Amino acid sequence: MGIKERAKELRYKTPAVFVAMKKKETPIIAKVLAGFVVVYTLSPIDLIPDFIPILGLIDDIIILPILIKLVIRLIPKKLWEECLHEAKNLWIDGKPKKWYYAIPFVTIWILILYFVVRLFV
Repeated sequence: MGIKERAKELRYKTPAVFVAMKKKETPIIAKVLAGFVVVYTLSPIDLIPDFIPILGLIDDIIILPILIKLVIRLIPKKLWEECLHEAKNLWIDGKPKKWYYAIPFVTIWILILYFVVRLFV
C-alpha cells in the first residue's frame, strides 16, 4: 500500500478513533490512547517540527499511523467496524458534516496569531 492510500485511510481512521473514544464499550486503555491520538493529530505542536526537512514529516507519515494502528488493536473488531462506519458518515462529498467543530480551533489560532503579532509590534 502506497503513501497516498495510507493518507486516504487516515482521513477516515482518525475520526473513527474519535468516535471510538466516545463509545462506552471501548476499553479504558484504548480511550486514553485514542484521546492522545486525537489531541496529537489536532495539535499544532509536533514531536518533530515540520520545518525540518524530511524529518519533520516523520511524525505525520510514521508515528501517527502507528499510534492509530495500536488504538485499533485495542478496540474490539466489531466495535471498530461500527466506529469506522460512523466516521465515514461524518463526511459529505469530501467535506465534514459538522464543520462548526472547527470554530474553537480557528479561534485559538486567531488568538495565537494576535498575541504573536502584538508581541513583535
